Amino acid sequence: MAMTLPRFYPVFDSADWIARAVPLGVRLVQLRMKDQPDDTLRAQIIEALSLCRRHGAALVVNDHWQQAIDLGADWLHLGQEDLDTADMAAIRRAGLKVGVSTHDHAELDRALSLAPDYIALGPVYPTILKKMKWTEQGLDRLTEWKGLIGDIPLCAIGGMSVARAAGAFAAGADTVAAVTDITLNADPDARIAAWLDVAG
Repeated sequence: MAMTLPRFYPVFDSADWIARAVPLGVRLVQLRMKDQPDDTLRAQIIEALSLCRRHGAALVVNDHWQQAIDLGADWLHLGQEDLDTADMAAIRRAGLKVGVSTHDHAELDRALSLAPDYIALGPVYPTILKKMKWTEQGLDRLTEWKGLIGDIPLCAIGGMSVARAAGAFAAGADTVAAVTDITLNADPDARIAAWLDVAG
């Protein structure tokens, strides 16, 4: 029996954002912090975990698998580069659920070999968040990926907005991740509410 993920999956770079989102009803959220010292990361993960537990939400720690294990997180997200250095045996022994980023068939094969708890495909649309060698994947690729992965939940990420969410769900995404559509919005709280509404 496949697990069911909440259909809206925001990604934030600080516990402050998570403190805004989870009281509004967000039930799955990722903390993605790059290039931060270990003590900062640790403090942010501890705070984010506490916030999520208080509000019945699941926190996904991006990349930092050792801290995720040490601090008792439940979820981890790994990019393809992260997979090169992550100790998957230790991660599984710790009982973490794992999501993996994919951009092409080779990466999908690698991800599937790890029996992940969800697979992310991106960028579905052009994204301003990071420079990528990948052009946008498009909705047809989402449908193709869903056919290949079957019951494993599929996450659509990259250039996602409230307006584009319905198309991603219709194409086969089980959950949709959003970043700048919230963080760059003039009214992030209203935007989160709109996402929760469209995600049902």
